Amino acid sequence: MSATITTAEPQPAPVSRGGRHGPRLVRPAAAVLSGVLLYLSFPPRPLWWLVLPGFALLGWVLSARALRAALGLGLLAGLGFMLPLLHWTGEDVGPVPWLSLALAEALFVAVGCVGIAAVSRLPYWPLWGAAVWTLDEAVRARVPFGGFPWGKIAFGQADGPFLPLAALGGTPLLSFAVVLCGFGLLEAARQLHRYRVTGTVRRAAVAAATVAVPALAVFASLPLVDDSAEDGTATVAAIQGNVPRLGLDFNSQRRAVLDNHAARTEQLAQDVKAGKVPRPDFVLWPENSSDLDPFRNADARDVIDRAVRAIGAPTVVGAVLTPDTGSLRNTLIQWDPESGPGDTYDKRHIQPFGEYMPMRSFVRIFSKDVDRVQREFGPGGKVGVFDLAGTKVGLVTCYEAAFDDAVRDTVKHGGQLIAVPSNNATFGRSEMTYQQLAMSQVRAVEHGRSVVVPVTSGVSAVIRPDGTVVEKTEMFTPAALVDEVPLRSSLTPATRMGALPEGLLALVAVVGLGWVVVRSVRARKDGAAGPGDVPAAP
Repeated sequence: MSATITTAEPQPAPVSRGGRHGPRLVRPAAAVLSGVLLYLSFPPRPLWWLVLPGFALLGWVLSARALRAALGLGLLAGLGFMLPLLHWTGEDVGPVPWLSLALAEALFVAVGCVGIAAVSRLPYWPLWGAAVWTLDEAVRARVPFGGFPWGKIAFGQADGPFLPLAALGGTPLLSFAVVLCGFGLLEAARQLHRYRVTGTVRRAAVAAATVAVPALAVFASLPLVDDSAEDGTATVAAIQGNVPRLGLDFNSQRRAVLDNHAARTEQLAQDVKAGKVPRPDFVLWPENSSDLDPFRNADARDVIDRAVRAIGAPTVVGAVLTPDTGSLRNTLIQWDPESGPGDTYDKRHIQPFGEYMPMRSFVRIFSKDVDRVQREFGPGGKVGVFDLAGTKVGLVTCYEAAFDDAVRDTVKHGGQLIAVPSNNATFGRSEMTYQQLAMSQVRAVEHGRSVVVPVTSGVSAVIRPDGTVVEKTEMFTPAALVDEVPLRSSLTPATRMGALPEGLLALVAVVGLGWVVVRSVRARKDGAAGPGDVPAAP
């Protein structure tokens, strides 16, 4: 077979005859660094661009590696990425949950890196490699226990120039384009060097296209980003009542949390009467703003009634419902100033190991904190869209903002605006609230909707359909955001196509991996392997 080096068949690095340990540590160190660069590209840092050298470095680390070596290098990259990114998960329960989750997510990254190493010998490998990463994200967002999409590359691009692609193909296309551009930078640098040596233009042009095409796609997507008020406007208020103290112990202060949100709403009513702020058409309270079940606790119901009547506008109240039998419910209640509680929405994507505890006896071996979840929550079964003073408001509760289908469903069911009531008190002053805010910015562009995020104690915000944050609060500060937001009903291509772009990119990844298998089988049948047919030794 020919040993000619093609555009997309990177060769193994020559073994250095220098120090025994130095060269062996170069790629592992580079793998960890690539993961750290991915982490640093996420909020609250405005360093979105670090994702590009991060993937260029990861591509170099994995190029022409044997699959076993790629697994180890991928695990190092995954740990460099996930350990700092998910540090907030251990904020109040210690390091065991944090380290366990980070390791699990890093293993997903490692498996994806094996696939990237496998396709790194194919022509046009940046295309195949980016598709494999997108497939890996798709699997990670679904399994196990319903998946954990946190750390999608798309969620680190809320302030970057690639964001308009979310309106074209959702978070899968956004992630794919960013990864493709990062891998493309590596291949373009390689081919530029080869061009200087050989003078071959075609290969350099093809490599440059892997960077240019995503950039051109961004420009083509710009007209899809529109914050005009198709259906007029609505004046919305987001209440942040704050919590008495940080951490899980805030649950023991449930009445204080409710009183805080009621008091801040009543203060808003006074400000409206004084002409300091406009009267809101409707009001949004956060998730868990009433952990006392207002259907079973008369005092809690009276507190909410008094606050809602004072502001004189329909209000969405986040409550924990405690039926006599069965699971608890993390519920949003539509509360009318005249008729009281009405429609409800039960959170559909509930959080494993937080709102319910899978494998309880096994997890108890590692942490007794498992028993803090004494009564588990159950998932709801219907999409949440409330009619609030004539505005169709799609409801996504906290953790659900990470799931493509949860947000998309509310828009397809008529939501003109998206509300993301959240409770971040458990995670203290960590980066969690900023990571979640970035998700909401991406969702705004993805579906062409204003997004309002009322949070108990984190960063509450009002976001325009173009992803711009126009108002936000400080952490652990009582506040009320009042803003006139544009309402929209048209559907972006991303909303219309749903999971189709993700499915197509997954198919591209499968085709690339299948091509690798076919080449390997043919090489074995021929009794000899060319440089592009089987993995090189590590």
